[in-house]
Formats: sequence, C-alpha cells, structure tokens
Amino acid sequence: MARNPILDEIRQLDPQADDQRIVYLSTRFEFPFDTTRSLEFALFRTFAVPSISALLDRTGEFGKRPQKRYDDTDIIVSELMEHGYDSDNGQRAIARMNLLHGRFDIPNEDFLYVLSTFIFEPIRWNARFGWRLQCEQERLAYFYFWRQIGLRMHIQDIPEQYESLEEFNREYEQRCYRFTEANRRVGTATRELFAGWAPRCMAPVVRSAIHGLLDDPLREAFGFPPPSPFMRWLVPTALRARGRLMRWLPTRRRPVLRTQMQRAIYPDGYTIEKLGPPTAPENS
Repeated sequence: MARNPILDEIRQLDPQADDQRIVYLSTRFEFPFDTTRSLEFALFRTFAVPSISALLDRTGEFGKRPQKRYDDTDIIVSELMEHGYDSDNGQRAIARMNLLHGRFDIPNEDFLYVLSTFIFEPIRWNARFGWRLQCEQERLAYFYFWRQIGLRMHIQDIPEQYESLEEFNREYEQRCYRFTEANRRVGTATRELFAGWAPRCMAPVVRSAIHGLLDDPLREAFGFPPPSPFMRWLVPTALRARGRLMRWLPTRRRPVLRTQMQRAIYPDGYTIEKLGPPTAPENS
C-alpha cells in the first residue's frame, strides 16, 4: 500500500491531548463507512437492555418517527466527531442531549453503558472488518474523546482506564441482556428502518443480513429468528472482502462530513437546538 499521510499524522499525535483531532481524522478520512455502520450497531445493542428499550418504547419515537430519531442522533454524534466537544457546535450538541435526556430518570449505569458502546463497537467492528487495523493512538483517542463527552453529560463513575471501561461493558451486557416485548418492538422498528432503505423486494434479505451480524445473546434479546448458516457466513465474509478491496484504493483526500449530507427530513438544513423530540410532554 502507498504511504498514508493521515495515518502518519495520527501516529504523531497524543491520544489524550489530541483526541478530538484523532477522532476527526479517523472517522472522517480513514473509516467513514465503518464508523457509521458500527455506531448504528452500537445503538442497536443498547436496545437489548430492558430498562433502555422500555423508555424508548414508552416515548413512542421509534414507532412514530424512526427516520427522524435516526437522523437526529446521527447529526448530534456527527457534530461532535466533526467539530469536537470543545467547539461551539459541540457544546450546543451536548447541551441539547442533556436537555433531552434530563426529562427522564435514567440510571447512571445505563448512561455509562451507552457511552461505552460508542467507544468499543467501532473498535470491534474495525478488528473484524476494517481495511486496516486501528493504531493504538486511535483506540485510546476514542476512549478519551467519549470519556470527555460523558463527563460533560454529567455521567458518574466513568473509569479512567480503557481496560476498566471495557470490562464494565462486557459485564453489563452479560448481566442485563434479556428478552422483553419492549426490546422486540424497538429492535424491530430499528431493523425495519434499515430494511426500508433498500428496494422493497430486498427487505427480506436485509432483515436476514442484520440477523447474520448479531451475536446470539443480542439476537435472542430481541426475539429475532436465527439466520441461516449461509447468511451467517455471507455477511461477515462480504464485509471482510470490502475491507480487503479498500486497501488498494487511493488515500482519501477529502473528509466525509455527515453534517453536510442532504436529508429528506431536513430539506432546508437543521438547527441543533431543534433536534430530537419536542422538549415538552413525554409522548408529544
């Protein structure tokens, strides 16, 4: 492979002091596709936790406005990754999250778990499907970046060490994943959103492909049927093949900025302070 100036810069940076720069370079130049897919998967994992899915199910947002819910979350996360948590946009995005979440009595442990998925699911996706392995600076920068956001969200007891938070992430999933009807409803609404992006005739294939990516405890927590052995083989194989192909493509010279995307739900652009459901009654 040709020399990669983006990776060269990342390796020269400090993962704690320069976390915002590293996350920007890694997610917007090196792994834009993988970042989006892995964060979708991260959010999907959180819906297998009964306390989280019950709250989401009660608000009705996934049933009534799944695409808006997806876009709003994507925009807020993208504002943070593209501009950093210290930027004006980043501070506004965090303030909006805090306002939206502040309406609900959410256990600190649930907040901490969701935060941890934003760190470890992109890293795990990269280890399985990335066109190159993330370097140590990237993995640690993801940890420091989201830890700083967690502190600004007033999440308590965030471990100071990468390994400690990863241990919490795995222990929490083993302890909390179990099937509920709310899991099924929220998981199904999310799966159908993804399936709806494909032509209608391909929706069954998309559903089966999603099932093929899920580990058994996660799939069972949603009550989804097991995929066929062929689909369980095909989906990871196709993603790994994509990664191998990407190694031979030229280094990306322009960032892929999701905040600049045209979105049907926001044809005239968006305002950070108006993202998410109305900050009024819970079921509005």
